[in-house]
Amino acid sequence: MRLDPAVFSASPASPDTDLGDLPEWDLTDLYSAIDAPEVAGDLAAGLDRAKTFEASYKGRLADLAANNVPALVTAIRAYEELEDHLGRLISYAGLVYSGNTTDPARQKFYGDVQEQITTAGSHLLFFTLEFNRIEDDVIEAAFKTPGLEHYRPWIEDLRKDRPYQLEDRVEQLFHEKSVTGRGAWNRLFDETIASLTFEVDGKELAIEPTLNFLQHPSPEKRKAAAEALAKTFSENLRIFTLITNTLAKDKEISDRWRHFTDIADSRHLANRVEREVVDAMVSAVRDAYPRLSHRYYVLKAKWLGMDQLNHWDRNAPLPKADTKVISWSEAKETVLSAYGAFSPDMADIAGRFFDKNWIDAPARSGKAPGAFAHPTVPSAHPYVLVNYQGKTRDVMTLAHELGHGVHQVLAAPNGALMAPTPLTLAETASVFGEMLTFKSLLEKAQTKEERKIMLASKAEDMINTVVRQIAFYTFERKLHTERRNGELTADKIGELWMSVQGESLGPAIKMQPGYECFWTYIPHFIHSPFYVYAYAFGDCLVNSLYAVYEEAEAGFQEKYFDLLKAGGTKHHSELLAPFGLSASDPDFWKKGLSVIERIIDELEELDG
Repeated sequence: MRLDPAVFSASPASPDTDLGDLPEWDLTDLYSAIDAPEVAGDLAAGLDRAKTFEASYKGRLADLAANNVPALVTAIRAYEELEDHLGRLISYAGLVYSGNTTDPARQKFYGDVQEQITTAGSHLLFFTLEFNRIEDDVIEAAFKTPGLEHYRPWIEDLRKDRPYQLEDRVEQLFHEKSVTGRGAWNRLFDETIASLTFEVDGKELAIEPTLNFLQHPSPEKRKAAAEALAKTFSENLRIFTLITNTLAKDKEISDRWRHFTDIADSRHLANRVEREVVDAMVSAVRDAYPRLSHRYYVLKAKWLGMDQLNHWDRNAPLPKADTKVISWSEAKETVLSAYGAFSPDMADIAGRFFDKNWIDAPARSGKAPGAFAHPTVPSAHPYVLVNYQGKTRDVMTLAHELGHGVHQVLAAPNGALMAPTPLTLAETASVFGEMLTFKSLLEKAQTKEERKIMLASKAEDMINTVVRQIAFYTFERKLHTERRNGELTADKIGELWMSVQGESLGPAIKMQPGYECFWTYIPHFIHSPFYVYAYAFGDCLVNSLYAVYEEAEAGFQEKYFDLLKAGGTKHHSELLAPFGLSASDPDFWKKGLSVIERIIDELEELDG
């Protein structure tokens, strides 16, 4: 299951707020219930089919590539069908579990399905390993046979893994032990986070409503929430420190065996992006800290009448900001109308998520925090999870996740092997959807004050998406580097955290005691190490894309849809070329960052 929490946590409002009818997703398109006979039947069939596949093809792939390419194509199609079959099961289990991660029945179901899918997968593992041992010239000759060319993007991506591939039995051991290794530690983190409570003004709250108070108009409420978060996090530091140390060591072992030379190289490989491109982006963003976050927070401190903002004031609403609750129906209309102004087809696809109950919106006890869009499998459709509580940022989160959903729907025809998109490109549609929604709302601003508040909100969102995520990436790099020298204490991890926070946020933010343990709740560090730079990549990419769109270039919508439809079949250089853009150009990142700078420029002018 690919978790894709939005950059911001969802923003729960007070429980008595009338948000309207919040939908809960209908998972029956996958399975009717966890105890449905179809689930047990498909699990058994999946294992049987995997065993039959292994018996039919193991040890034969090189011969088929050289002498019987049509049979090799048949094998790839069978493998793809199995990926879809097993993917449907694990997707369903993951979505059920996300709905309530503290429910024992769901915990057991998720764990059982994970184990059975891993067992079935162990019989399929040989296929990609053996495929990668076929000589290059044999594969190139085979591409001349009709049928195999269709799978060229998948095969070429697969062969990029060849230098890091291990002997078959070692790969099988890594695969089978993932359930009791990384998978188990991930699950422990999820269930720990979901079970934590935080005492704010005498009330015991879950993490989502507590985080929401950091956006409360009252400084006292924000401070109380921050102190409650710090108290509970610090009380649970031992378990979070153990999880973090264990997973960092687990990654170091895998990287060492696979001969990755840099701690983030495995992520770059999965993202199909060159290390030099990521390094150039990170360098450009860090160089821009003074022109972006440092400058913006000086402005915000002035607006709030403070010399320095406390860390709990960072996302505080501005004076005179409209804090009215936005109903679900209004949020739906806002996003769909923004999507529709760009492309009726885009609005139509996003509309299906509402019409067919593909969204789970209420904030419930035990529900996974944040938000994500899960593609499930091409034979089904995506689902979106949000924790909607009626803030403007919740509307933007909805726009973000629906962007993912539209992308996943459009990429699905590529099939189970080629529909998945690298994380760096997966953020394109989500951030573009946010930008469409923001621009639509900005056009409705009727006064200078309204425009200022809207621009400030967008500046904060972009700082959170670019500056904050690169700071997270820098923190991860420091943590994984230090872990190679031995276990890290909670104090040491907190010290690394505070060093990157100080650098990225600047002198206008005062980090009060307790903030040193706020690294504990970031799920990306646990589920997908180094994932976070994909947000900055996507934001800068979309800023550049949107500039092309605003220039009213003919055929932009069609080219944009072609980008989304490509799924994982093309490299970022191929996808950006039709727009005249290149992520390998050093000016590309500066161009994307200049969009944020211009917003802050305008805010300074409006403030003058």
